[in-house]
Amino acid sequence: MTDKKITDFLIRAKQATYAGKGAETAPSREKSHDLIYEDGEYMYYDTYLGGNRFAGEEALWISKVPCWSMNYVGRVTGENFSGDFLKEALLHVPEDKPFRGPSEYVNGDYTYRCDIDGDFDWFQGKETISLKGTVIYECFFHGGRIE
Repeated sequence: MTDKKITDFLIRAKQATYAGKGAETAPSREKSHDLIYEDGEYMYYDTYLGGNRFAGEEALWISKVPCWSMNYVGRVTGENFSGDFLKEALLHVPEDKPFRGPSEYVNGDYTYRCDIDGDFDWFQGKETISLKGTVIYECFFHGGRIE
């Protein structure tokens, strides 16, 4: 069972960083993209490498103790991918599965889909973006609680 305070923080953090086009901080590694969000004793850190092919990790600390993490890897597979559409979809991260975006999000010819197995403690999933029915992006992710 996930504490609502943790879920609420994680959603705010995701919406304030990558999905919300938040400012990057100094890179933690050569050519990495790093985004941090803090509120009181909570800290969220997202770091990734690459662009059209990418890999990264999101993590959550409470009182400087890591408690949750998610790894992801993805790639653009077709023409006319829109990073802005991906960010728009990710702004709608669901409260019951605060990992990536909603089960489905549509805007114009673009469709975002996200399938997840598991819960906050242990999960894996896949998201795709289709343009007029053709998949042009895919991302796999997994994670859970850290003890």
